[in-house]
Amino acid sequence: MYKKLALISMVLLLIVVSAACGSNGNNGSKEAASGGNASSDKKVKLRLGHITGESDAWHKGALKFAELVKEKSGGSVEVEVYPSSTLGNDRDLIEGMQLGSVDFALVAGVLSNFYEPYSILELPYLFRDQDHMEKVLYGEVGTKMKADLLANAQVRGLEFWVRGPRELTANKKIEKVEDLKGLKVRVPEIPASIAAWKAMGASPTPMAFGEVYSSLQTGVIDAQENPFALIASNKIQEVQKYLMLTNHVYGYVMLTMSDITYSKLSEAQQKAVEEAAKEATTFENDLVAKTEEELLKMLKDSGMEVVEPDTAPFMEKAKTVHEEFANKYGKELYDSIVNTK
Repeated sequence: MYKKLALISMVLLLIVVSAACGSNGNNGSKEAASGGNASSDKKVKLRLGHITGESDAWHKGALKFAELVKEKSGGSVEVEVYPSSTLGNDRDLIEGMQLGSVDFALVAGVLSNFYEPYSILELPYLFRDQDHMEKVLYGEVGTKMKADLLANAQVRGLEFWVRGPRELTANKKIEKVEDLKGLKVRVPEIPASIAAWKAMGASPTPMAFGEVYSSLQTGVIDAQENPFALIASNKIQEVQKYLMLTNHVYGYVMLTMSDITYSKLSEAQQKAVEEAAKEATTFENDLVAKTEEELLKMLKDSGMEVVEPDTAPFMEKAKTVHEEFANKYGKELYDSIVNTK
């Protein structure tokens, strides 16, 4: 009798323990399916490339992003940053993200070669000022542009980062638009930039940014145009005498991610990356705002002569190509940008 009762008790105990284990196992599966805790995920090392030097705000922003990703993922995602075109030029970086061989990149105008409507953002004198650009990029227009980039180029736009406006440098003083005639200006490989500089009378020469310093040094090109930060970090002041404050493009750089890489991360890791991108954006934008005046002073102190031309005639000629690109790449997009208040 007692033996039978003991046997029954043992069987009931085994059933209860088995049920409890099964319940815990199911909860664990559900937790894993919903993303779980990033720190418990498999550790991965990812690569972020960009074309600027280590003193540039892009690089400092990239390092901040890497720090935040590691922190928010509980150490399960580490981002290694490769500056100065170590992983290739802009085009190489985008193609690498499409293949999954590059995980993140800071890229700008060359995106238009992979999704053509981005050409509109490169039109000189598109934005009235920095405030106008930020309202566009951080509003509905920017959100739609990121979604369209993902759908058409399989590159995930995490966040837009602001840059200082693009300015012209040359070894010839440019005081009026007529002074641009025949000037060999290096421009990015962007159709809108090429067309606008032609309209202003220059001879635009597309080339990778990594070739600019030596090309200026040897006289292959006469001029280039970039924000103060890129001019300073790449020592353009060593091979150019004049800095023209043309403010012709209020530009951006986008923190982008390979969608192939993104899809391999857990939901918790994806969330960590997205949150880190937002916080790094605030860090980088604040850094750019604080350093613009310092950079201009440094360029002046290095011996560059600053010229402030009347930009109205430059704008008038550049805008003659706007309609062509608006019609070609998206009149609705162009109008939505111009009409943003």
